[in-house]
Amino acid sequence: MQPNRLMMRDCKMNRILRILEQTYPEAHCELNFRNPFELLVATILSAQTTDQKVNKVTAVLFERCPTPKKMLEITSREFEEIIRPIGLFRTKAKNILQTCKLLIEEHHGDVPANLDDLIKMPGVGRKTAGVVLANAYSIPALPVDTHVLRVANRLGLSREKDPSKVEKELTALIPMELWIDTHHRLIFHGRRLCHARKPECPVCPLKDCCPAFTSAS
Repeated sequence: MQPNRLMMRDCKMNRILRILEQTYPEAHCELNFRNPFELLVATILSAQTTDQKVNKVTAVLFERCPTPKKMLEITSREFEEIIRPIGLFRTKAKNILQTCKLLIEEHHGDVPANLDDLIKMPGVGRKTAGVVLANAYSIPALPVDTHVLRVANRLGLSREKDPSKVEKELTALIPMELWIDTHHRLIFHGRRLCHARKPECPVCPLKDCCPAFTSAS
């Protein structure tokens, strides 16, 4: 990339980061959890559903089964019944119970604090692992979910559709110390304004930085 184009890109990125910070200063993980294990389970459950639905289910689940050992003490059918309000509940139940077994057998019941071990867990990919690392352990990560991917594409920060490639591009653009906050702010922006359908472009604080808005205007 030519020096002047690189400078323009960095200038745009800095402006976007500044606006996101001003607009969403309190952005945070909206899943309820008290420890890394609860966050891991909640994040597995959150695939293709809302955090609000997950929080309703985990309020019951974690009261009854607060540890991997306790989760394995109930039958798979009982587990499925608890998480039934969430989509794909059978697959998620299977993955979570297998993950509990792996945590006990290989990690003394603790959730590992590194990417390689986390992605070995059933139902855990880079996004879920990144959410756990960032929010449970404060380890720099910028997990890319559907909101982050959509906002990054519309802002012209990445043209990729593969979340791992988008993550690679964003982490190259954004200082490491801002990865976690930016992850949360991009999610907040995607949920509150930059919707998949009918984004609220006229009131968006990023509209002047957004190729998707300027090309449609």
